[in-house]
Amino acid sequence: MGRNKKYDGYKAYQYLEPSRDYREFKLRRAVIPEWWEPVPLSKTEEERFKMVMESSIVIDLHAHPDISPENPLENRDFDREGRNFLAYEALAASGLDCVFDNMQDGSSFINTKHGWDWNSTLHDLGMRLCDIAHQDFLIHCKRVDDIERAHREGKLAWVAVLESVSCIENEVDRLDVLYGLGVRSIGVNYSESNMLGSGLKEHLDGGLTEFGYDALVRMNKLGFLVDVSHTSDQTALEVIELSKDPIIVSHAGARALTPTTRMFPDEVIQALAERGGVMAIEAAPNLTVTEKHPLHGIESYMEHIEYCIDLVGVDHVGCGPDSNYGDHVGLYLTNLEQHGKLGLGHYTRPGKGNEAKYLGIDMNVEQLKKLKYVRGMENPSECLQNVCRWMIKHGYSDTEIAKIIGGNGLSLLKKAW
Repeated sequence: MGRNKKYDGYKAYQYLEPSRDYREFKLRRAVIPEWWEPVPLSKTEEERFKMVMESSIVIDLHAHPDISPENPLENRDFDREGRNFLAYEALAASGLDCVFDNMQDGSSFINTKHGWDWNSTLHDLGMRLCDIAHQDFLIHCKRVDDIERAHREGKLAWVAVLESVSCIENEVDRLDVLYGLGVRSIGVNYSESNMLGSGLKEHLDGGLTEFGYDALVRMNKLGFLVDVSHTSDQTALEVIELSKDPIIVSHAGARALTPTTRMFPDEVIQALAERGGVMAIEAAPNLTVTEKHPLHGIESYMEHIEYCIDLVGVDHVGCGPDSNYGDHVGLYLTNLEQHGKLGLGHYTRPGKGNEAKYLGIDMNVEQLKKLKYVRGMENPSECLQNVCRWMIKHGYSDTEIAKIIGGNGLSLLKKAW
């Protein structure tokens, strides 16, 4: 079915009354038309684009497909309500057959200022599942067959994902609970260290802990796709080596192009590929800018894609743009202006060095204001379609394109799930 989705017009939480059943916020438009920048194609190339998108299974391996408040200053209060709104209509026009939804488990402040607690995570998951249970377009994806069925029937397979497993604290059995509730992919940590291992922000890299190894064994037994996008280099290498099944970097890039610990060195990318994993490239504002393409957009994104293809081959690269249907640059600006680069409650540690090394080489207020939005990679409806268009424009075969926009992710899931 490809881009021809059978969407019936459902809106998030339409079974409730705004301002009576829940606090209402003015949400922005999911897609800003003037920010939509398709890669230009000839008439013949346009026909090929339609054919490739309709015949391929298209998977966004890391997204936040919900709509944010029009005013970024309201984001924190909005998240405290624990009710995020999936952009069903925009997703129906995205060309996606499957989306890995990382929800808001790290920015839900119902019970804590800093997120990642167990009760808030379950609240976010349960609220999202309640909304999905009232509609007939998204399929709660629990197995590979659900993705193939979504493609065949004109629906969208929705994968529940946690960017960090910090919420399990020191309880391995909580992984079973998360799997039982339908979570199918999970990150080891989110930049800061937790019980499982070192995050990319730490000044010392301790790798995977003993508890982290216990949790990894359980994740493998249950059938999670394990993600190391926000871990330290050593933690990533140890998870790659010790995992029974191949794993994923769902949203990062090559440090050789963007010198920050938010990206991974060649050593990690190569180890990942050698064990059958997939390196999916990130497109959140300014994170995969390069020296050649300092204004963040499709060109800098595809520079990372091509670098990784050259490094490990076309079978081990995918797309995890990390885009959303909100003002992503506005979100970053609000956080930086209100809390600074370190975030609320954090301080510069003497002797640690430049904090920007894990935030991106140009993660500052003036640079973000200049950027405004990520050209050609601004939201989940635009990203994978533009990757396909760009690859057509630059001479890639249909087979190669199909692998990058979803085929490699599907092959990985067949091994991990």
